[in-house]
Amino acid sequence: MKRLTFKNLLFSFMVLLLLLLAACGGDDEDTSSSDTGNDNSGDTAEGTEEENPETTLTFLIDNQTVTDGIEAVAADIEEKFNIKTEFELRPGGTEGDNIVKTRLATGEMTDLMWYNSGSLFKALNPSEYFMDLSGEAFMDRLTDEFKETVAVGDAVYGIPGEASSAGGWLYNKKVYEELGLEVPHTWEELMANNEAIKEAGKIPVVASYKDTWTSQLVLLADYYNVYSENPEFAEKFTNNEAKFANTPIALRGFEKLQALQDAGYYNDEESATGYEDALEMLATGEAAHYPMLTFALAAIADTYPEAIEDIGFFGQPGDDPEDHGMTQWMPGSIYVNKDSENAEAAKQWVEYFVSDEGMETLMSVLKANGPYVVEGLDLPEDAYPAVKDMKAYLEEGKVGPALEFLSPLKGPNLEQITVEVGLGMITPEEGAEKYDRDVERQAQQLDLEGW
Repeated sequence: MKRLTFKNLLFSFMVLLLLLLAACGGDDEDTSSSDTGNDNSGDTAEGTEEENPETTLTFLIDNQTVTDGIEAVAADIEEKFNIKTEFELRPGGTEGDNIVKTRLATGEMTDLMWYNSGSLFKALNPSEYFMDLSGEAFMDRLTDEFKETVAVGDAVYGIPGEASSAGGWLYNKKVYEELGLEVPHTWEELMANNEAIKEAGKIPVVASYKDTWTSQLVLLADYYNVYSENPEFAEKFTNNEAKFANTPIALRGFEKLQALQDAGYYNDEESATGYEDALEMLATGEAAHYPMLTFALAAIADTYPEAIEDIGFFGQPGDDPEDHGMTQWMPGSIYVNKDSENAEAAKQWVEYFVSDEGMETLMSVLKANGPYVVEGLDLPEDAYPAVKDMKAYLEEGKVGPALEFLSPLKGPNLEQITVEVGLGMITPEEGAEKYDRDVERQAQQLDLEGW
C-alpha cells in the first residue's frame, strides 16, 4: 500500500512538473508575441509617467485679479506636462500685502505667487525668497523695461502675468455722448465735465474707499505730469533730495484729490463703496468716471460684457493741453518660490507661460489691458475700445512710467493717507507730509544711501 502510494505521488509530481513547464513555455511565447506587438507603446507610456510624474503646484493670487487667462494656460500646462495648478486667493491692498509678508517670513509661501512688480516687490527682499530667472533663455523674450521692474542687481525674479496697463480715468462713453461732452485735455476741462455730469443728476466720479488701495489712483495717475515737468524727481526722491510736500507738481496730485471732494463730485458713502460696486456704477452709467488702472477692463468685460464697448480711457490731465499724457504700469508678475519642493516644475510652468503657445492661449481668453511686455506681441485688432484710446499717447510718446517703477520707494501707508485726503479729513499738505514720513521709514528699512 505504501509503495503504491509513493508511485502514485511520484507520477503526480511528474505530471505537475510537465504541466508547469508547458505553462512557462506558453508564457514565453505570449511574451515574445507581445514584444513584436504592443510592448513598445507600453514602454513609452511607462517612460512618460516616469519623466512627467503628476505634480501639483500651489499659486497665491489676489482676489481682484481676473484669472481666466491664467487658468487657461494652467490647463494647457496640466495637459502637456502633468503639472496641476491649485489657486489660493488672498485679499488686495494692505491686508493682502501683510498676508504675503507673513507667509514669506514663516516659510508658508506657495510654489508660485502673483504680486506687483516695481517698488512693492523689491521691498520683499526678493533674493531671500524667490528664484533668480535671469539665466533662463526664455527671459530674453521680455522687454528690458519690464525686467528692470522685477530685478534687484543682476538677478531677475518675475515674468509678466498679463499685459501692461495704464493709470488714468475710465469713463462711460454713453454718458459723454448723452451730455455732449468731449475728452478733457486739462484738469480744468475735466472739472467742467464733472460739473455738467453732476447737474445732470449722475455721479461724476466714483470713490471706492472700502477697498482702500483704489484711493491712490488720482495721485499715482498724475505722475505723468510730474515726470514731464520734473523728469529728475524720481531720482531725487529716491536720494532724499526731493519731497512730495516741497515739490509743487508732486503735491498737485494730493490737491486734485481734495478738489474732487470739495466740489462734491464723489458718490455718497465713499467708505462703504467697494471696487466691484464702482465697476457696476461705471458700466451701468450711474457714474461717468472712475480713476483706475486699466486692468479693471477685464473685470468689466467679465461681469458686464454688454457694457465694455461703452468704456473709454484718458490719461489724467495736467494744466497744458499740448502735453496730455498717460501714466503706464508694468503688469502684475508671477514669481517662483526658490524654497519650493516643486521648484523645477514651477520653473517649467513660467517658461511655458511666456512661450508662444502660452501667450496664444492667454490672448485667446484674456484681452490686453494695455501694451504687451513680451517681445513681438502687438495689440490685436479686437482690443477693448479703452485700450485703443491709449494708441494716441503711445504714438506721440506721451507716456511716463508710474513712480513705483522708477524708484524703490513706495510708502506702505499711502492708501490710508489718500483716503484721508480724499474724504477731507486732512489737507493735501498734511497728506504729503505724512507720506514723506512714511517713505522715510521705508527708506531706512531698505538701508538706502542718503537716508
